[in-house]
Amino acid sequence: MKRISLLVLAGLVAGIIVGEMAKASANPTVISAVEVIEAFGGLWLNTLRMTVVPLVVSLLIVGVASVADTAKTGGLVARAVLLFTFLIFLAGAYATAAMLGLLELWPVDGAAAQAFVASVGGDAVTITEPPTFVSWLQGLAPSNPVTAAAEDAVLQVVVFSIFFGFAVTKLDVGLRDPIVTFFRAVSAAMIVIVRWVLIAGPFGVFALGTGVGLRAGFEAAGVLTQYVIIVSAVTLGITIVAWLLAVSWGRQPIGRFTAAAAPVWAIAVSTQSSLASLPAMLDAALRGLDIPARIADVVLPLAVAVFRFTSPVANLAVVYFCAHLYGIEPTPFQIGVGLVVAYAVSIAAVGLPGQVSFIASIAPICLAMGVPTELLGILIAVEIIPDIFRTLGNVTGDLAATAILSRKDKPDTDAAA
Repeated sequence: MKRISLLVLAGLVAGIIVGEMAKASANPTVISAVEVIEAFGGLWLNTLRMTVVPLVVSLLIVGVASVADTAKTGGLVARAVLLFTFLIFLAGAYATAAMLGLLELWPVDGAAAQAFVASVGGDAVTITEPPTFVSWLQGLAPSNPVTAAAEDAVLQVVVFSIFFGFAVTKLDVGLRDPIVTFFRAVSAAMIVIVRWVLIAGPFGVFALGTGVGLRAGFEAAGVLTQYVIIVSAVTLGITIVAWLLAVSWGRQPIGRFTAAAAPVWAIAVSTQSSLASLPAMLDAALRGLDIPARIADVVLPLAVAVFRFTSPVANLAVVYFCAHLYGIEPTPFQIGVGLVVAYAVSIAAVGLPGQVSFIASIAPICLAMGVPTELLGILIAVEIIPDIFRTLGNVTGDLAATAILSRKDKPDTDAAA
């Protein structure tokens, strides 16, 4: 997957260069040829987007059913799930404040933003007024889930999937297991399709990149660079928040937590996988942080399975950046809807490869907040850089949550060590 990511990034660079050269030539035949290539990029993006709704529905149903089941196994797991929920919403609130603040301090140049949006065919997007609270509340539960899915009413789809997932947990085992197995199979099939599409990612992004280069030229590189810096900085910030939570709320001495987490951070950066970092996290918790095995052995695997501290941060950061490029200013109501959907997909998309979860996690939030998704096909090409900070924050959040849940087993004098 890392090799594909590098090839996709190379495809984007090559596409922008080809598009810029075509624009500079001013040759109608060359420009027409580039536009044909760009059309293949649109086809590739639509093929990727067609998996979003079935993937999110199936993952969310399986995820909710699994979390509800594990919550019944003991007080520790139930407390862990509640803590994960609180931390995810805390991360979402942080992301909103950090992104809106950074974009206010360092806005994207208006002309560059318009050219970048136009380069992917998003200049004709119609921005409508958000619904009132009364109409939103009335339409929160879909009268027809199939229609809601067809119309990209993602919040309604999420509500239905959550209710369905909890309903499944109330069934007898003989009825429940086939349903969970079915939706697990659906999600697995969708992931296979996405992986097939991503194999063509270098060409798909190259094709989209030619359109970006043709209309935005090398200015697109500046927009993408600003995007990477801002999203990476905000995601790194939540890593620092997790570190502070471990020291303050988790009562871990600064030096000891930093020393124990350092090997985990190294593995996280090199592998970009929380799952691959799990053995190192267990060793850090048991030996480095003196957390009892009965807590670490339960909380850390559960955290890797259902908790991503950076998911709402990075996902919302992408959505806010896209909204900024389109000139959309999210209302408090839209932000609230985005936080709810970000929480839901942060659980649903856990365990997916980085590029797969990029589309599956961010597209539903965009749709829920009324932000066009056309730019995601370009932004996925540079996801390899922010994804490093995603994993770094996730493993730090996992260790912090484990430390917080082990406080009752730590003497008060330990915090002063």
